[in-house]
Amino acid sequence: MGRRFATLWVVKMIGTTVGIAGFFVLYFWVMHNPPAEPTVMPLTALDRWVGLSNDAMVLYGSLWFYISLAPAFAKDKAELRACARDAAVMAGMGLAVFWLFPTTVPAFAVDWAQYPSLMFLKNADAGGNAFPSLHVAFAVFAAMLLERQLREVRAPAWLRVFNVLWALGIVYSTLATRQHVLLDVIGGTLLAAVVSGAGTARARLAWNEA
Repeated sequence: MGRRFATLWVVKMIGTTVGIAGFFVLYFWVMHNPPAEPTVMPLTALDRWVGLSNDAMVLYGSLWFYISLAPAFAKDKAELRACARDAAVMAGMGLAVFWLFPTTVPAFAVDWAQYPSLMFLKNADAGGNAFPSLHVAFAVFAAMLLERQLREVRAPAWLRVFNVLWALGIVYSTLATRQHVLLDVIGGTLLAAVVSGAGTARARLAWNEA
């Protein structure tokens, strides 16, 4: 993993930073300029069961470090390019859905002043661009890429389990911070699965043709 990390590390660092920054610009523009009144996403029994947690903000914010690990451990330029392409496709699909079918989470009856970390989050991200959850989509997408990379370097089992648990923690945090509801989580998971599956299919096709 050390050799992978050192490969093209300057390109990876700059590319990841620019990519995340560019995504945020588009994300917030779409959220603040919906072409129609956003639809409020319905709650399920699981949404009501998951408790609100101020501490979940740590897991929620960790996504932006977590998603940088997969490109950081890309073994070569081809893998790095594929990672960037698939991430851009996934973001583009999500933003297109946000624009065409704007959604938002319900107005929860919460005194956010009692949850300082979450109040900061709510002031920065008002809960729009709800379905599908790109927070979940990027967590699942990164988890799948990292699992493949860890298998390739024969990483110990505990590290692979930790990878899965981290991704699940991020998914949980989207509900515990009330930034998303279960339907958003399902949508984000399906989006990541579709994009990741298409990327794997392209890789296999290229391998067979070679």
